Amino acid sequence: MTSTTEQPRQNVTFDSGGRTAHGYLALPPGGSGPGLIVIQEWWGLDDSLAAYVDRFAAEGFVALAPDLYGGRVSHEASTAGELMNQLPVEQAARDLSGAVDFLLGHEAVTSDKVGAVGFCMGGGFVLMLAAQEGDRIGAAVPFYGVGPGVPDSYRSLTAPVQGHYGQTDQMYPLEDAMKLDEQLQREAGVATDIHYYPAGHAFMNPDNHMGTYDPELAAVAWQRTIDFLHASLG
Repeated sequence: MTSTTEQPRQNVTFDSGGRTAHGYLALPPGGSGPGLIVIQEWWGLDDSLAAYVDRFAAEGFVALAPDLYGGRVSHEASTAGELMNQLPVEQAARDLSGAVDFLLGHEAVTSDKVGAVGFCMGGGFVLMLAAQEGDRIGAAVPFYGVGPGVPDSYRSLTAPVQGHYGQTDQMYPLEDAMKLDEQLQREAGVATDIHYYPAGHAFMNPDNHMGTYDPELAAVAWQRTIDFLHASLG
Protein backbone atom coordinates (compact mmCIF):
# COMPACT_ATOMS: atom_id res chain seq x y z
CA MET A 1 0.00 0.00 0.00
CA THR A 2 1.39 3.43 -0.93
CA SER A 3 1.44 5.78 2.03
CA THR A 4 1.51 9.04 0.10
CA THR A 5 -0.12 9.97 -3.17
CA GLU A 6 -0.33 12.92 -5.49
CA GLN A 7 -3.94 14.05 -5.13
CA PRO A 8 -5.30 15.68 -8.30
CA ARG A 9 -7.93 18.28 -7.61
CA GLN A 10 -9.38 21.54 -8.83
CA ASN A 11 -6.72 24.05 -7.88
CA VAL A 12 -6.35 27.78 -7.73
CA THR A 13 -2.90 29.32 -7.54
CA PHE A 14 -1.70 32.35 -5.63
CA ASP A 15 1.55 34.09 -4.79
CA SER A 16 3.39 33.02 -1.66
CA GLY A 17 6.43 35.21 -1.10
CA GLY A 18 7.64 34.84 -4.66
CA ARG A 19 6.67 31.18 -5.15
CA THR A 20 3.40 29.76 -6.45
CA ALA A 21 1.12 28.10 -3.91
CA HIS A 22 -1.94 26.02 -4.66
CA GLY A 23 -5.29 25.56 -2.99
CA TYR A 24 -8.84 24.31 -3.35
CA LEU A 25 -11.47 27.04 -3.65
CA ALA A 26 -15.26 26.75 -3.46
CA LEU A 27 -17.77 29.55 -4.00
CA PRO A 28 -21.17 29.81 -2.29
CA PRO A 29 -24.41 29.30 -4.20
CA GLY A 30 -24.99 33.04 -4.34
CA GLY A 31 -21.58 33.63 -5.90
CA SER A 32 -20.16 35.84 -3.16
CA GLY A 33 -19.70 35.94 0.61
CA PRO A 34 -17.19 36.37 3.42
CA GLY A 35 -13.75 34.87 2.89
CA LEU A 36 -12.73 31.80 4.87
CA ILE A 37 -9.45 29.87 5.01
CA VAL A 38 -9.76 26.16 5.88
CA ILE A 39 -6.52 24.59 7.10
CA GLN A 40 -5.78 20.90 6.71
CA GLU A 41 -5.20 18.13 9.21
CA TRP A 42 -1.85 16.33 9.15
CA TRP A 43 -3.23 14.00 6.45
CA GLY A 44 -2.97 16.78 3.84
CA LEU A 45 -5.54 18.33 1.55
CA ASP A 46 -7.51 15.12 1.14
CA ASP A 47 -11.11 14.42 0.18
CA SER A 48 -12.33 14.95 3.74
CA LEU A 49 -10.82 18.43 3.89
CA ALA A 50 -12.14 19.30 0.43
CA ALA A 51 -15.59 18.19 1.61
CA TYR A 52 -15.35 20.68 4.48
CA VAL A 53 -14.48 23.43 2.00
CA ASP A 54 -17.58 22.55 0.01
CA ARG A 55 -19.72 22.53 3.16
CA PHE A 56 -18.48 25.97 4.20
CA ALA A 57 -19.19 27.28 0.71
CA ALA A 58 -22.73 25.88 0.95
CA GLU A 59 -23.14 27.94 4.14
CA GLY A 60 -22.31 31.15 2.25
CA PHE A 61 -18.52 31.47 2.51
CA VAL A 62 -15.88 31.83 -0.18
CA ALA A 63 -13.78 29.00 1.20
CA LEU A 64 -10.14 28.28 0.36
CA ALA A 65 -7.96 25.42 1.59
CA PRO A 66 -4.26 26.11 0.93
CA ASP A 67 -2.37 22.95 0.01
CA LEU A 68 0.46 23.07 2.54
CA TYR A 69 1.94 19.72 1.47
CA GLY A 70 2.09 20.49 -2.25
CA GLY A 71 -0.28 17.70 -3.29
CA ARG A 72 0.90 14.99 -0.92
CA VAL A 73 -1.58 13.17 1.29
CA SER A 74 -1.33 10.20 3.62
CA HIS A 75 -3.80 8.09 5.55
CA GLU A 76 -1.16 6.35 7.61
CA ALA A 77 -0.49 8.08 10.91
CA SER A 78 3.27 7.52 10.87
CA THR A 79 3.65 9.04 7.41
CA ALA A 80 1.26 11.89 8.16
CA GLY A 81 3.36 12.68 11.23
CA GLU A 82 6.47 12.75 9.06
CA LEU A 83 4.81 15.10 6.57
CA MET A 84 3.77 17.42 9.38
CA ASN A 85 7.18 17.43 11.04
CA GLN A 86 8.96 17.99 7.71
CA LEU A 87 6.76 20.96 6.79
CA PRO A 88 8.80 24.17 7.14
CA VAL A 89 6.76 26.43 9.41
CA GLU A 90 8.08 29.53 7.61
CA GLN A 91 6.85 28.19 4.27
CA ALA A 92 3.44 27.36 5.73
CA ALA A 93 3.25 30.85 7.20
CA ARG A 94 3.97 32.40 3.80
CA ASP A 95 1.42 30.16 2.08
CA LEU A 96 -1.25 31.08 4.61
CA SER A 97 -0.46 34.78 4.33
CA GLY A 98 -0.66 34.45 0.55
CA ALA A 99 -4.04 32.78 0.94
CA VAL A 100 -5.26 35.79 2.94
CA ASP A 101 -4.04 38.11 0.17
CA PHE A 102 -5.78 35.95 -2.43
CA LEU A 103 -9.14 35.99 -0.66
CA LEU A 104 -9.07 39.68 0.22
CA GLY A 105 -8.36 40.44 -3.45
CA HIS A 106 -10.98 38.04 -4.81
CA GLU A 107 -14.02 39.62 -6.48
CA ALA A 108 -16.39 37.18 -4.76
CA VAL A 109 -15.26 38.07 -1.23
CA THR A 110 -17.50 40.61 0.48
CA SER A 111 -15.66 40.89 3.82
CA ASP A 112 -12.71 43.16 4.62
CA LYS A 113 -11.33 40.45 6.94
CA VAL A 114 -11.22 36.70 6.50
CA GLY A 115 -12.03 33.91 8.89
CA ALA A 116 -9.85 30.89 9.51
CA VAL A 117 -10.82 27.37 10.59
CA GLY A 118 -8.37 24.52 11.10
CA PHE A 119 -8.41 20.93 12.26
CA CYS A 120 -5.67 19.05 14.16
CA MET A 121 -2.43 20.44 12.68
CA GLY A 122 -4.56 23.12 11.05
CA GLY A 123 -5.94 24.13 14.43
CA GLY A 124 -2.43 25.12 15.48
CA PHE A 125 -1.85 26.96 12.22
CA VAL A 126 -5.14 28.86 12.62
CA LEU A 127 -3.82 30.43 15.80
CA MET A 128 -0.46 31.16 14.16
CA LEU A 129 -2.21 32.80 11.21
CA ALA A 130 -4.40 34.93 13.47
CA ALA A 131 -1.36 36.06 15.48
CA GLN A 132 0.64 36.68 12.29
CA GLU A 133 -2.01 38.59 10.33
CA GLY A 134 -3.57 40.67 13.12
CA ASP A 135 -6.53 42.74 11.94
CA ARG A 136 -6.77 40.90 8.62
CA ILE A 137 -8.27 37.91 10.44
CA GLY A 138 -11.81 38.47 11.68
CA ALA A 139 -12.46 35.10 13.34
CA ALA A 140 -10.30 32.13 14.31
CA VAL A 141 -11.69 28.64 14.94
CA PRO A 142 -9.18 25.98 16.04
CA PHE A 143 -10.29 22.36 16.38
CA TYR A 144 -7.99 20.41 18.71
CA GLY A 145 -4.95 22.27 17.42
CA VAL A 146 -1.57 20.56 17.59
CA GLY A 147 1.66 20.57 15.64
CA PRO A 148 4.53 22.88 14.72
CA GLY A 149 2.33 25.88 13.93
CA VAL A 150 1.12 26.51 17.48
CA PRO A 151 2.56 29.94 18.39
CA ASP A 152 4.31 30.78 21.64
CA SER A 153 2.70 34.21 21.98
CA TYR A 154 -0.70 35.66 21.17
CA ARG A 155 0.02 39.32 21.89
CA SER A 156 -0.55 40.34 18.26
CA LEU A 157 -3.78 38.33 17.86
CA THR A 158 -6.90 40.51 17.58
CA ALA A 159 -9.57 38.15 16.24
CA PRO A 160 -12.23 36.55 18.44
CA VAL A 161 -11.51 32.86 18.95
CA GLN A 162 -13.94 29.95 19.15
CA GLY A 163 -12.18 26.71 20.09
CA HIS A 164 -13.37 23.09 20.03
CA TYR A 165 -11.57 20.47 22.12
CA GLY A 166 -12.17 16.91 23.22
CA GLN A 167 -12.14 16.12 26.92
CA THR A 168 -10.48 12.75 26.29
CA ASP A 169 -8.14 13.90 23.51
CA GLN A 170 -4.84 12.05 23.94
CA MET A 171 -3.00 14.21 21.39
CA TYR A 172 -4.06 17.56 22.88
CA PRO A 173 -5.07 17.04 26.52
CA LEU A 174 -7.87 18.98 28.14
CA GLU A 175 -5.44 20.74 30.49
CA ASP A 176 -3.54 22.15 27.51
CA ALA A 177 -6.73 23.48 25.95
CA MET A 178 -7.68 25.20 29.20
CA LYS A 179 -4.20 26.73 29.48
CA LEU A 180 -4.54 27.96 25.90
CA ASP A 181 -7.77 29.76 26.74
CA GLU A 182 -6.11 31.43 29.73
CA GLN A 183 -3.13 32.48 27.61
CA LEU A 184 -5.35 33.94 24.89
CA GLN A 185 -7.28 36.02 27.38
CA ARG A 186 -4.13 37.11 29.20
CA GLU A 187 -1.97 38.01 26.20
CA ALA A 188 -4.43 39.00 23.47
CA GLY A 189 -7.39 40.11 25.55
CA VAL A 190 -9.77 38.84 22.87
CA ALA A 191 -13.18 37.31 23.32
CA THR A 192 -12.88 33.54 23.57
CA ASP A 193 -15.66 31.00 23.18
CA ILE A 194 -14.05 27.66 24.03
CA HIS A 195 -16.09 24.45 23.99
CA TYR A 196 -15.11 21.12 25.54
CA TYR A 197 -16.77 17.95 24.30
CA PRO A 198 -16.98 14.44 25.79
CA ALA A 199 -14.96 13.17 22.85
CA GLY A 200 -11.50 12.19 21.65
CA HIS A 201 -9.20 13.70 19.06
CA ALA A 202 -10.58 14.45 15.59
CA PHE A 203 -14.18 13.87 16.64
CA MET A 204 -15.32 16.02 13.71
CA ASN A 205 -13.82 13.85 10.98
CA PRO A 206 -15.78 10.77 9.84
CA ASP A 207 -12.64 9.51 8.09
CA ASN A 208 -10.20 10.02 10.96
CA HIS A 209 -9.02 6.36 11.13
CA MET A 210 -9.02 6.58 14.94
CA GLY A 211 -12.59 5.56 15.70
CA THR A 212 -13.29 8.79 17.56
CA TYR A 213 -15.77 10.37 15.15
CA ASP A 214 -18.94 11.45 16.96
CA PRO A 215 -21.65 12.58 14.51
CA GLU A 216 -23.88 14.17 17.15
CA LEU A 217 -21.09 16.23 18.70
CA ALA A 218 -19.76 17.04 15.24
CA ALA A 219 -23.15 18.48 14.28
CA VAL A 220 -23.21 20.64 17.41
CA ALA A 221 -19.69 21.92 16.81
CA TRP A 222 -20.42 22.58 13.15
CA GLN A 223 -23.47 24.74 13.89
CA ARG A 224 -21.58 26.66 16.58
CA THR A 225 -18.81 27.31 14.07
CA ILE A 226 -21.15 28.51 11.33
CA ASP A 227 -23.02 30.83 13.70
CA PHE A 228 -19.74 32.23 15.08
CA LEU A 229 -18.28 32.86 11.63
CA HIS A 230 -21.39 34.61 10.35
CA ALA A 231 -21.60 36.74 13.50
CA SER A 232 -17.94 37.70 13.19
CA LEU A 233 -17.64 38.16 9.41
CA GLY A 234 -21.19 38.96 8.26
